Amino acid sequence: MQYMKVEDLPSYTDVVKYLNSKHRTKHLLFGNGFSMAYDPNIFSYNALSTFIDNTNNDLLKKLFSVINTKNFELIMQQLDNFIEIAKIFSNDTVLIEKIIEANNVLKNSLIEAVKELHPEHVFKVSEDKSKCCHIFLNEYLSHEGKVFSTNYDLLPYWILMRNESKFAIDGFGREVENPEEVLKGKEPQFSELRWGKNKDSQTVFYLHGALPIFDTGIEVVKEVYDSQHYLLEKIHERMASKAYPIFVTAGGAQEKLNHIMHNKYLAYCYDQFSKIEGSLVTFGFNFGEYDSHIIDAINKAAHQGQKSGSKLHSIYVGVYSDENLSYINEIKHKFLCKVNFYNAKTAGIWQ
Repeated sequence: MQYMKVEDLPSYTDVVKYLNSKHRTKHLLFGNGFSMAYDPNIFSYNALSTFIDNTNNDLLKKLFSVINTKNFELIMQQLDNFIEIAKIFSNDTVLIEKIIEANNVLKNSLIEAVKELHPEHVFKVSEDKSKCCHIFLNEYLSHEGKVFSTNYDLLPYWILMRNESKFAIDGFGREVENPEEVLKGKEPQFSELRWGKNKDSQTVFYLHGALPIFDTGIEVVKEVYDSQHYLLEKIHERMASKAYPIFVTAGGAQEKLNHIMHNKYLAYCYDQFSKIEGSLVTFGFNFGEYDSHIIDAINKAAHQGQKSGSKLHSIYVGVYSDENLSYINEIKHKFLCKVNFYNAKTAGIWQ
C-alpha cells in the first residue's frame, strides 16, 4: 500500500502487536529523534550550533557562517573534502594543517556541546518519563531483541540503569585484578568497567559511540557513577585531561564507516547490527545521505541466510511528517528487505 499521509499510517502499537502475533524477533534502531522527543531544545543540531555560536571560537563561527548551515555532518564533510582538494592543488602544508586543525576543533566542540547541553544527572528525567521510556525499550530487550543507538547522549543508558533492566547488557564488566591474592584470602580489587568479556551476551549497542565510553588505546572502558560524583562530572574530568569519548563525528558515510572499522568496540557493534534477524523497527532515524553505511548493514542482514530463512525480513520506519514519508518512499528501493511505515507520533516514548 502506498501511503501519502502520515496520519494514514499504522500506529506504533499496531506494528508491535503485529510482529508479536507473528512471533517475529524484533529489534530497535533509534537516532536523534529519540532524544529530541525528550527535549528538542537540547538534543538538536540547532541547539548544538547555537551553543558553538555562543562560544569564543571565531574560527567555528566563521565556518558556520560561510557554509551557512546548522548541519554538523555537512560542515565536517565539506572540511574533509577541502582537505583532500588542498592536498591536490597546494603544497602549502601549513594551510592543510590549519584545515585539519579546524576539523578537529569542530569535532571536539561537538562533543563538548553535547556534554554541556546535557541534563546534569539521571534524576533530571522524571520518574514517569523514565518508566515510560523503559517500557518502550524493554519491549525489544525482554523479547530477545537488540537495541541499537546512533546517539551520543546518556538518556538510554540512564533509563536502563535507573529501571534496573534485567535484559540490557552493554558488554562491559569488571575484572578481578589480584586473583592470586584473592586465593590467599585477600579482598578482591576490581578494574574499571571494561568491554569485551561480556560481548557475546550484549543486547545494547552504541553504533556511533556515546559519552560514557572511552578508548584508552589499550582497552575500551565505561565511565560510571561513584558516591561523590554524578556520571557527567566524571566524564567532564576525563575530557578535561584530554581524553575524549568514542564518538563517530565524521561527515560522510564512508568516513563514518572508516572510523567504525578502526575501533574494536564500534566494529563489533556494527557487525552485530549486520547480523540481526526478523524485523527492525526504527524511531527518530531519517536515513539521510550520510547514513548509507547503516543501510548497507541492514542489507547485509537481509542478504544473510538466504536458504535457511534466518535473515532480516522487514523494516518498519517511523516517520513524523509527510515530507519524511515521501523521502523514505523515494529511497526504499535501496533496501533489500521489505520496507514498511508507521506513524512515529504514536510511539509515546516519553509519555
